[in-house]
Amino acid sequence: MKNNLKTVVLLGALAGLMVGLGNLLGGRGGAIIGLILAGFMNMGAYWFSDKIALRMSRARPLGRSEAPELYAMVASLANRAGLPMPNLFIIPSEQPNAFATGRNPSHAAVAVTEGILRMLSPEELQGVIAHELAHVRNRDILITSVAATIAGAISFFASMARWGAMFGGIGGDDDDNPGGIIGLLVGMIVAPIAAVILQMALSRSREFQADATGAEIAGRPQGLANALRKLERGAQQIPMPVNPSAAPMFIVNPLRGRFARGAGHLFSTHPPTEERVRRLEQMAGMSIHPTF
Repeated sequence: MKNNLKTVVLLGALAGLMVGLGNLLGGRGGAIIGLILAGFMNMGAYWFSDKIALRMSRARPLGRSEAPELYAMVASLANRAGLPMPNLFIIPSEQPNAFATGRNPSHAAVAVTEGILRMLSPEELQGVIAHELAHVRNRDILITSVAATIAGAISFFASMARWGAMFGGIGGDDDDNPGGIIGLLVGMIVAPIAAVILQMALSRSREFQADATGAEIAGRPQGLANALRKLERGAQQIPMPVNPSAAPMFIVNPLRGRFARGAGHLFSTHPPTEERVRRLEQMAGMSIHPTF
């Protein structure tokens, strides 16, 4: 409930930022134009999200005969979660990792690396699969697509501000610009940075929620906690060539293992693994603080 409330607040903040910036730079009409353009740009990405994500990660379909035990595990967990059986894919990488994609439960796909099948125990793998099914059940693809649409509108306003500054259409006493020089500065610098921070915070909140929901689906929070420890170490030690735009989908960041502290936290799509493990072990009635 806490993470769901946080999601609503963050989406509301993004929407408020977009409307405020649109009014500041171009009035109400500017806000509407920016939202419509961003919506069209992201609609295609949302509709074909599964195909795009799987292609970027070099995943291929995984036949039932290739991994009968995995199929049985996913089918059982999907039944517990009240979801249709997703399509399964395998990623040719030794790094242990996984992700889920698809615009709705009927078009969902779960992709796992070859490395995760070798490294994790059945209980740990069950925790990871449950986490990915939680993303499907929680409609996280839809939520992140809405956030991307709003952030895209804000980027449109920032570009409009830059072009306006170049040609003298924004700033000073120009009556067409309600914000003047302040609107120009906010549009070009502050708003896009704020939008990225809010978008990243939303992504981290959804990861925490997927951990909690996944632990409930699997029935064993400790299995996912132990898996996250191994996945964190694997991401540090084993490289995986991934398009940076696809990295946020994975259960742990495949591009860099150790979590960036300080200001980098604001721009990270993944929460600290230490904090994720702590919350899961709290769910399991434990108080262990792992060292990475």
